[in-house]
Amino acid sequence: MLKVFGHKSPDTDTTASAIIWAWYQSEMRNTPAKAFVQGTPNTEALFVLKHWDAPVPEQLDLAAGDQVVIVDTNNPAELPDTIGDASITAIIDHHLLVGGLKTKTPIDITIRPLACTATIMYDLMGSAVERAPRHIQGLMLSCILSDTLEFRSPTTTPHDRAVAEELARTLRINIAAHAADMFAAKSDVSAFSEVELLCMDSKEYTVGGKELRISVLETTSPGQILSRKEALVAAMPGVAAKDKADQVLLFVIDILKEEATLLVPNDLVKTIAEKSFGVTVTGDTVVLPGVMSRKKQIIPMLAV
Repeated sequence: MLKVFGHKSPDTDTTASAIIWAWYQSEMRNTPAKAFVQGTPNTEALFVLKHWDAPVPEQLDLAAGDQVVIVDTNNPAELPDTIGDASITAIIDHHLLVGGLKTKTPIDITIRPLACTATIMYDLMGSAVERAPRHIQGLMLSCILSDTLEFRSPTTTPHDRAVAEELARTLRINIAAHAADMFAAKSDVSAFSEVELLCMDSKEYTVGGKELRISVLETTSPGQILSRKEALVAAMPGVAAKDKADQVLLFVIDILKEEATLLVPNDLVKTIAEKSFGVTVTGDTVVLPGVMSRKKQIIPMLAV
């Protein structure tokens, strides 16, 4: 059986794409497959699964020799430590190629400059999409709306939008209403601790010799998160130490205002902010107008 899974701190795209591809392999390719997650999906992902009546995937238990398909990442830091013992058969992703994975045999790799893994899967599946059950098509639509922030993100391509609109027509779904419900679910973080918030949507990168955990919280209610600023800053050293990182960077993305607020707890982050984004930092936060995408507007700009 193929085990299909994505990155740690599972969001909507990584959770639902695993379900989509496991369905396609099992039902259309006669290859038994099952979706898994690495951690608890975030609030938006859980809302999407419930909305489309799709079960939450089981937690990944990876054994040596397991055949796997990796979706929505190719970064070893976001995969199990034992990934080298598994038999990777394919990678489907839309992020930059990080490198570092070693496979036992040649594999099928698809990495395309689109906003969403589900968009790539839509293309790879071809006419099978028309035969997909409603919940699979709905998960595809939700993934695209999530990763594009309802087409606000600069990562959005015309093709992402066209696919989403076609799926919405088929499903007879109002995109704006569904996206609003998704973002409302994503914005309700009252039940999470500061440590959980810092790890909720977080990726590890090395920049200028510094190991950085880059956390993003996308919300329509940034005040709810920023009101916990002091507690979030206090939790950063512990999160960094656990991952052997030098610093946690937290960007609070205001979906409606289309801007990011970066917490600035120390001189290192102040230097990074000023070198990376051309701003002058005078307090413990700095607003970055127009910054919406970690992949396109944060990671490529970072300098230490």
